[in-house]
Amino acid sequence: MMWFPPAVLSLILLLLGQVAPSRPQSLGTIKLRLVGPGSRPEEGRLEVLYQGQWGTVCDDNFALQEATVACRQLGFENALTWAHSAKYGQGEGPIWLDNVRCVGTESSLDQCTSNGWGVSDCSHTEDIGVVCQPQRQHGYLSEKVSNALGPQVQRLEEVRLKPILASAKRQIPVTEGVVEVKYEGHWRQVCDQGWTMNNSRVVCGMLGFPSQQPVNSPYYRKAWNLKMMDPKSRLKSLTKKNSFWIHRVTCLGTEPHMASCQVQVSPARGKLQPACPGGMHAVVNCVAGPRFRPPKAKPRSKDAWAEQEPKVRLRSGAQVGEGRVEVLMHRQWGTVCDHKWNLISASVVCRQLGFGSARKVLFGAQLGQGLGPIHLSEVRCQGYERNLSDCPALEGSQNGCQHRNDAAVRCNIPNMGFQNQVRLAGGRNAEEGVVEVQVEVNGIQRWGAVCSDHWGLTEAMVTCRQLGLGFASHAIKDTWYWQGTPGAGDVVLSGVRCSGTELALQQCQRHGPVHCSHGAGRFSAGVSCTNSAPDLVMNAQLVQETAYLEDRPLSQLYCAHEENCLSKSADLMDWPYGHRRLLRFSSQIYNLGRADFRPKTGRHSWIWHQCHMHYHSIEVFTHYDLLTLNGSKVAEGHKASFCLEDTSCPTGLQRRYACANFGEQGVTVGCWDTYRHDIDCQWVDITDVGPGDYIFQVVVNPKNEVAESDFSNNMMQCRCKYDGHRIWLHNCHTGDSYQANAELSLEQEQRLRNNLI
Repeated sequence: MMWFPPAVLSLILLLLGQVAPSRPQSLGTIKLRLVGPGSRPEEGRLEVLYQGQWGTVCDDNFALQEATVACRQLGFENALTWAHSAKYGQGEGPIWLDNVRCVGTESSLDQCTSNGWGVSDCSHTEDIGVVCQPQRQHGYLSEKVSNALGPQVQRLEEVRLKPILASAKRQIPVTEGVVEVKYEGHWRQVCDQGWTMNNSRVVCGMLGFPSQQPVNSPYYRKAWNLKMMDPKSRLKSLTKKNSFWIHRVTCLGTEPHMASCQVQVSPARGKLQPACPGGMHAVVNCVAGPRFRPPKAKPRSKDAWAEQEPKVRLRSGAQVGEGRVEVLMHRQWGTVCDHKWNLISASVVCRQLGFGSARKVLFGAQLGQGLGPIHLSEVRCQGYERNLSDCPALEGSQNGCQHRNDAAVRCNIPNMGFQNQVRLAGGRNAEEGVVEVQVEVNGIQRWGAVCSDHWGLTEAMVTCRQLGLGFASHAIKDTWYWQGTPGAGDVVLSGVRCSGTELALQQCQRHGPVHCSHGAGRFSAGVSCTNSAPDLVMNAQLVQETAYLEDRPLSQLYCAHEENCLSKSADLMDWPYGHRRLLRFSSQIYNLGRADFRPKTGRHSWIWHQCHMHYHSIEVFTHYDLLTLNGSKVAEGHKASFCLEDTSCPTGLQRRYACANFGEQGVTVGCWDTYRHDIDCQWVDITDVGPGDYIFQVVVNPKNEVAESDFSNNMMQCRCKYDGHRIWLHNCHTGDSYQANAELSLEQEQRLRNNLI
């Protein structure tokens, strides 16, 4: 027995102690096998023999170095790739290993770290598969192996369409052309032998298109043959090289990326025949979604995304085609839980909305938390469903999902070229500067500035989205401190008015001939962009539960009158005699976004209010209104000024903003600002309102002066019934919570409040 000095022995035990607890324990090298439907000797579901029983390996954290160790242990030279989510079928029995992590130099999988034997939080839908290089190790008794098709993972990087038809070359986006695949940094074309519409569907999805259609094959074959007959054709010489081709692609049609398809890059071994014999390059014809078609294009009646009212939507995303996934069920919008959320289910959502396949799935409310119900959980789409509602799923309430588990997606969208038609100049960083756009002037493309007349946050939001820089934090009208690009100082765009849904500034309404009241120079439009933004939402239920009427003596309303919190008729009363009838309620405003909500102006602009003895940091923060059923205003709250602070935060989150002592003002992410029913101006003065049915409306950040990730939830409405003595508020909800015209009747409301004066 070898003897070690105590210090050396301590060091050895310490090093062993760092590794040993997480290693699978075995008495010898474990046995592995590759199995599964249609698998070849060098690919399949990875199974492990332990304690006399075969079991599977979970795909969590499994990557190329783990696959390399497994393939070498199986007698192959190396690994090509791995396949997650039970691509080779679901196994049976125990899941022996989870969170396997190898360095890549181990000789056996049981030398890698893991959770330990049988310790797993996975199901068999996560069984890992591996694809090994067909070559066996030297000295291994070789079986006859084929040149396997296998998933290529990151080796296939991008696809593009090279248009051939003159009409296709003029079209934006390009929807039809020869498929070219970027493989290990080089572009190759794909042999059309065995090419299917399933392959076309995957290519179109990657390029941002929801579907595909047949191509005019005889035309392309004729054009190809003419090229091949031309002795000077460069294409003819290139096609004789194997490196010009991707030789075979076999997709199911549900893959989000061609890298997940079976791909044969090099020709079959031992065959001396020419590359792609008798074939030509594969051609694809994609169908663009409604938002990406030319304005005159006719809608296709069969499109799932051409329905009048979509049953799924994306919210709070900075870019087009990304956001928190929300579905319409039982006439109410709700979210999707991220349990089992994957690229295939997300791709169904993307295609349903007229985008391509999903580029990325996001978990844990990464694009903000939703409100209301969580409709779905464990969505399990196969990939060919036309709507998310066609996929099997659990109800969201069945497995303890909360809004911190809200699922989101980033979809592939077509390249429209808009990002190259706008730029920022002169800023301190790439996210800010003078806005310069490229437009056609007298038939010539010119760069120039944008007039800042009417320039606001909505236009700035479109600009930042077009640049791929997220949300706008500020719309700037005075940019004298930023130098624009020389030669691009003239105003080429004026009168810009955006709705907020446009893909580019050039799609917004604008003047015909340019007309800018102050010309170019220091008053050119500018922006500052940010990748995250707050999102304020009113707690509708609290408004409904706390509303009541009060007849308040004028003697107690001097301060409120001074701050314009009463209707105009109060000016004509015989102060201090008489009273005003007030609809009072509490409001609780949550910040569910991903950035703190801060006032637009700095402390130097805040106003001291002697009545309330604190500074108000924002003049127009919330509108309180009473409307008729057709939308005419009959009373308003006049609550103009606000002091923003964190009234409360969830457990574990510290309050950061407080009004006292000229403190910083704002609302922290996850916290809320509460205005109690019993404070001044927290009411609507309805003294002059007659009995009837009304709509009670609260709008947060009504002028969109402060950037938010989602303005669609800033309005809260209640149905209101007033009989001259009592008032009922019911069906309080944020403005986008329900399907259009899905108002609940008085009889359907479960908890009507009988609010006596």
